[in-house]
Amino acid sequence: MNVDSRRARFETLAPAVIDAVRRYLARRTDPATADDVLSETLLICWRRLDEMPEEHLPWAYGVARNCLANAERGRRRQFRLFSRIARLDPPVAVIDGPGPPDDDLGRAMRELTVKDAEILRLWAWEDLPPAQIATVMGITANAASIRLHRARQKLRDALGKTGDRAGHEESTGRRWS
Repeated sequence: MNVDSRRARFETLAPAVIDAVRRYLARRTDPATADDVLSETLLICWRRLDEMPEEHLPWAYGVARNCLANAERGRRRQFRLFSRIARLDPPVAVIDGPGPPDDDLGRAMRELTVKDAEILRLWAWEDLPPAQIATVMGITANAASIRLHRARQKLRDALGKTGDRAGHEESTGRRWS
């Protein structure tokens, strides 16, 4: 593929990939990390354009997922370094800020494993079917279907523990005329 046709193909794919991956990342990390990971994802998409399949969006989600995992590992290394420094030279004062919302769904999602929560987010937030979830997570379509089914059941069980009925009220057996 020559440079002009390569560039034309990338310019055709980029807007859809940018918008979708930006939304994907915004739901998973802070804005600054999302911007960094989006840039890295686009760079990889450009470099590996010849490897990009026709169904490019799940492939791009997979690239973004891996880039985000690398960023999270870097953040954890940085946190460990800051912790060591803080033990040697403690800060003067630390002020806690507000935490994330603590609703029933948030608590139930925190009870799930990282992989279960991710597969549910891909299904619910990104609106991906199991075959595309498989591409993102690097597993077979059958494994994605099974994991999705199990993750949905675990979420139902966790919501049942919190008393949330996912927006549905219990039936009283009465019918309105």
